[in-house]
Amino acid sequence: MKAIILFGHGARDARWREPLDRLGTLWKVQHPATLVELAFLEMMQPSLEEAVVSLVASGASEIVVVPVFFGQGGHLRNDFPLLLASCQEKYPQIALSTTPAVGEDEAVLQAIIDFGARALI
Repeated sequence: MKAIILFGHGARDARWREPLDRLGTLWKVQHPATLVELAFLEMMQPSLEEAVVSLVASGASEIVVVPVFFGQGGHLRNDFPLLLASCQEKYPQIALSTTPAVGEDEAVLQAIIDFGARALI
């Protein structure tokens, strides 16, 4: 069974995660056959490993991690690969992969431009 983890940075202010919660809810509505979990690098729960554990317990055999970051900063270049490798070591039977940061996708960048353009109307 395929699953997805929407992976964000995390913050001290609990309200910071509200857009990610909405993103997870939208995913569930639009892709109900695919399991989804949120995960955070720091300051919020669940961690990446906790999300993997939850998905494995729910029957996931293939997990794609989507970094919901604007770009590839130090966390994604240095910290994230270590976390991903640790999860892969603990769950070698799981096909664990990742995508680039969402902010590097042309469609996401275009959505931001379209958002800005609507603000000018």
